[in-house]
Amino acid sequence: MPKSAGLDPDAPLSLAYLTYRGKPHVGGQGIYTRHLTKALVDLGHSVEVLGGQPYPVLDDRVTLTKLPSLDLFNDQYPGRFPAYWEFKTRYDFLEVAQFCTGVFPEPLAFSARVHAHLSERLSQFDLVHDNQCLGYGIVKLEEKLPLIVTLHHPITRDRMLEMEAAPNRFKRWSIGRWYNFVKMQGRVASKMPRVVVVSENSIQDIHTDMGVSLDRMRLVPVGVDPDLFKPVDGVHRIRGRLITTASADVALKGLAFLIEAMAKLRADGHDITLTIIGKPKPGKSMDLIDQYGLAPHIDFVSGVTDERIVELYSQAELAVVPSLYEGFSLPAIEAMCTGTPLVATDGGALPEVTGTPGETVFRCRKGDADDLASTIRDALANPDARTRVGEAGRQRVLERWTWARCAQLTVEQYREVLAMPQNIEKLRRNGRL
Repeated sequence: MPKSAGLDPDAPLSLAYLTYRGKPHVGGQGIYTRHLTKALVDLGHSVEVLGGQPYPVLDDRVTLTKLPSLDLFNDQYPGRFPAYWEFKTRYDFLEVAQFCTGVFPEPLAFSARVHAHLSERLSQFDLVHDNQCLGYGIVKLEEKLPLIVTLHHPITRDRMLEMEAAPNRFKRWSIGRWYNFVKMQGRVASKMPRVVVVSENSIQDIHTDMGVSLDRMRLVPVGVDPDLFKPVDGVHRIRGRLITTASADVALKGLAFLIEAMAKLRADGHDITLTIIGKPKPGKSMDLIDQYGLAPHIDFVSGVTDERIVELYSQAELAVVPSLYEGFSLPAIEAMCTGTPLVATDGGALPEVTGTPGETVFRCRKGDADDLASTIRDALANPDARTRVGEAGRQRVLERWTWARCAQLTVEQYREVLAMPQNIEKLRRNGRL
């Protein structure tokens, strides 16, 4: 086993990357995992991803080590109770114990599994990169290996918005119980020597909501592949076609407000259709689709290639991000990078990401279906403005956010963490120096 190159600023690193739920189709964390690890390998580093279900989709050069959970929340049987023969380790019992108390169990159980696994492999890695698991096992692991964490945004905001949208007191109690793991994540993040955060807005919110010291956090924005997400020649935009991404029907993503805005526009005589990148799932948005009779005018698309997603963007007159809160918003910059004019709210980091209203984005108020409908109506009525906003939006992304740049900035953080005195001692203790 080669010695660590962590203190040599030009030498490649051996990295263990953790993602408890890393498939690209379940949200931005999966996309981050796929593209950041690929970009790190492009820079010459060795990356092994340790993941739970649903497993990440990775570049062929990235090793995947599967740390199976009980997969209690798979697409076919979400919230299932496992059969007795599925219990194979004490971590399976931990996962079910959490589940039985109404708490989302995956972060804690995965952190325990990964701590046990990597404790047997301390001499093989320079550094561990945790992608927002932040279970208590991560604290134990940081005592043995240099470790850095990415925290995309405080899940406290998801919890708050879900509780505000709850129809009754019992539902609010249930949601609060489900999100109990957020307290753990705040405690763990506060003990980490370095937390990578994707926007200035998230840095402030993580500090306010989770108590993480500002001096422990560093800004490293995420990216997009400009060679993939680009305007497609020969594909014509379909009149009145909108596109949005909805990995889950949760209050934070604001899909219900887009459905209501679409209903208002169609009631006013506008022939609006909508493509949703995601799977139809029971919830408020599906109820609204049925209530307004919009099913014939909405297509759900899932499980397709990135190339097909780019084609779908190129067919739309407008991309829409109706979120009540975003820590960054990969769908926003992916749409902008294709040259598709973007309608986005002022939720969370979206103003920071999307830029100046009327120049790089059409902006509306979060949680306001009337303002969203009005913004969409005005944008559809002004093709020159759409062209201008689409072109300027792509240029904004090209100048600021690529995965190559994200990887370079991330490696700079790796080097800083490895140079910390306590981490030099860990490398020596593990035989890496």
